[in-house]
Amino acid sequence: MIETFTALICAHILADFVLQSNEMVAGKARRHMPTLAAHLAILLGLSALMLLQLSGAFLLALILVGLSHLLIDIAKTFAPKNRALMAFVADQGAHLIATAAIAAAFPSLFANALWAGQSWLPGTLALIAGAIVTIRAGGFAVGLLMARFDDNAPPEGLPEGGRLIGQLERGVIFLLVLAGQPGAIGFLIAAKSILRFEAISKDGANPKSEYVIIGTLASFGWALAGSYATLALMTHLAPLGILPPAN
Repeated sequence: MIETFTALICAHILADFVLQSNEMVAGKARRHMPTLAAHLAILLGLSALMLLQLSGAFLLALILVGLSHLLIDIAKTFAPKNRALMAFVADQGAHLIATAAIAAAFPSLFANALWAGQSWLPGTLALIAGAIVTIRAGGFAVGLLMARFDDNAPPEGLPEGGRLIGQLERGVIFLLVLAGQPGAIGFLIAAKSILRFEAISKDGANPKSEYVIIGTLASFGWALAGSYATLALMTHLAPLGILPPAN
């Protein structure tokens, strides 16, 4: 089951966070059916590629993947506009639950897939999915959280500089956790604090410092959660011989 879940969740994450443009997100929010259909086509294409085989179970699983994803995406469009972060988390949580349920219903899909003999593949898919969730999806989540405080955001020297810094810091945390060196994250926090100090220490009430602290803690928290979730998934794959067991 765990290999099937890994393949399906990687397909979902690629479809939602890599192969989905801003225009597609806006179209889905308006319940624009051609946009929804295009998004589902990408998801189903990726899911089919991950679990490629000729079987009735395979076709039924793809139908359930498409139907569940469509219903969840439509349900998200009814969320209040001022609850964007809650809608984002609920949407992704629902996709996660639906994917786990489909994998539980068809646990042997990956074992019967064309790529079943490639023992390295599930671990690689888990690593790819975890990196995207930690680095890229984290940017969306932190951005939605900080949107209410945008008036107090410190000025950026470079266009999209803050977004890139966030992605880099989450990427470094991801690598440190997977390398078994989480203690080094403290040095990353200290370095960012020093570099940001001059830019945010000139205001009297200093609301910009609070903005940076909230954003940093949210970004680091998301990165730690995503990194350890990835590590847990890869550890569950290890007893199957897909990855070497942890020391």
